[in-house]
Amino acid sequence: MKNGTEDSKLLIGLQNSDNNSFRAIYDKYSEDLFSYAMKVINNRTVCEDIIQDIFIALWSKRENTKISALKPYLFQAVKYQIFNHFRNTKFSNEDLTRLNIIDVSMNVSQKLEYSELETRIRNHVDKLPHRCRQIFVLSRYQHKSNKEIAKELDISVQAVKNQISKALAFLRSNLQLEEVVFLSLILLH
Repeated sequence: MKNGTEDSKLLIGLQNSDNNSFRAIYDKYSEDLFSYAMKVINNRTVCEDIIQDIFIALWSKRENTKISALKPYLFQAVKYQIFNHFRNTKFSNEDLTRLNIIDVSMNVSQKLEYSELETRIRNHVDKLPHRCRQIFVLSRYQHKSNKEIAKELDISVQAVKNQISKALAFLRSNLQLEEVVFLSLILLH
């Protein structure tokens, strides 16, 4: 829990306008956030802009934003910015391939609000069996590794992998195209 305690201290510093806390947050997370964005977009300039926008917003809204967990908050912000990027630009064939969408001719222009889409996916996640859901949330929303989850739940890494595979199979079979695109963003971490 050392990381959580450290992040809590950094958040308090950030809310108190401490430049050193902000810099420490940037130094700790910017590279991982950038790498995550590059896995999806594969455009250095766009990814740099996304990360810059996230940290500008973090600083400018520091006194009014309630953040309970820093790492998930930042990764969620990247997902939101990536979703907006794709929503505001046409999907290229390369983007579609990267997001595991095979039929390029399908209409992906329907614009769903991020929060509505996230809610719909979370509703599907809530339908998973308890243990399967618990492992999926730890992996995809809290960005924990399979090894961390196995240790936390006192199960094998293979059991974690099996439950994640089970969750993904269920979600893919129950999601619409737009939801699959968004799910792909969740899966990359």
